[in-house]
Amino acid sequence: MARAIDTVVESVDADDSLTVSAVARRLGVAPATLRTWDRRYGIGPSQHDSGTHRRYSATDVMRLTAMARLIVAGVTPKDAASKALALNAKGTKNKVEKVLQESEAKCDLVSLLYKSALKFDQANIEKLLKKSIAEKGIEKTWTEVIAPLLTDVGNDWARTGIGIETEHFLSEVLRKILSENLGRIENPRSARPVLLACVENEYHSLALAVLAAVLAESGIRCIYLGARTPQSALNEVIIKSAPPAIFLWAQLSENADHNYVKSLPVIRPAPRILLGGPGWESTKVKLTNKLVITKGLSDAREQIMQAIAV
Repeated sequence: MARAIDTVVESVDADDSLTVSAVARRLGVAPATLRTWDRRYGIGPSQHDSGTHRRYSATDVMRLTAMARLIVAGVTPKDAASKALALNAKGTKNKVEKVLQESEAKCDLVSLLYKSALKFDQANIEKLLKKSIAEKGIEKTWTEVIAPLLTDVGNDWARTGIGIETEHFLSEVLRKILSENLGRIENPRSARPVLLACVENEYHSLALAVLAAVLAESGIRCIYLGARTPQSALNEVIIKSAPPAIFLWAQLSENADHNYVKSLPVIRPAPRILLGGPGWESTKVKLTNKLVITKGLSDAREQIMQAIAV
């Protein structure tokens, strides 16, 4: 368990420099762990004199302490390192505590939601998520709360073989909340709505529903076709609506058929075609400025906003 930030950092004078073994003892972790963090995430000793081993400054120790505590709080090592590296020596203690409090609050919320899901407490899940959406918006709530929650549920299911009913229940509650946030857009950014659809045979559509809600929050109207959209139906909607952007979701690689993309009708003006989801990661589709593989929710939103601005 990582020691308290004030105990560790205040035991290191600003002019001191410590060896990896000394820092490991202070943090209560193995020296090998510190070397791994340095190698993988670039969070390591900053001081180095010719002919000597690299040594840790007080700021280095502060960052490592923050990283250790963030990991204990449930943050992934990669994200913990990113947050810790953003800290500097000025006002270190207060900054570290603020980062830790924010991360611990997120983890507490995820934990509360998971416990409510296990009890099928829909009312409490809705109350907690609606509060988060009101404070942070849909995109941040998805990234910081809902996605980690679904990951935890999925990991437990994979480990134990039970809990599929929790995942199904939670997904349906999330769809309900997201649908309530679509609402009526009074002053849309574009006269023509964008088109969102899962490719044929793809039944995982929750991420698509999240994107629709995020776009609505940004004043962008959508035609949402959902899961398992047949090619013929998609093409018909494209011809009738002439969308400025078409977003196609594929969760599974076996569903990411590039022929589905090649068979889209040609219209003018040409829409930007955006491919989203892990299924497209190994695709052989030839990419252009009008055919893009998006890198997450934020990138998808930005790409669509660029398309409607043209």
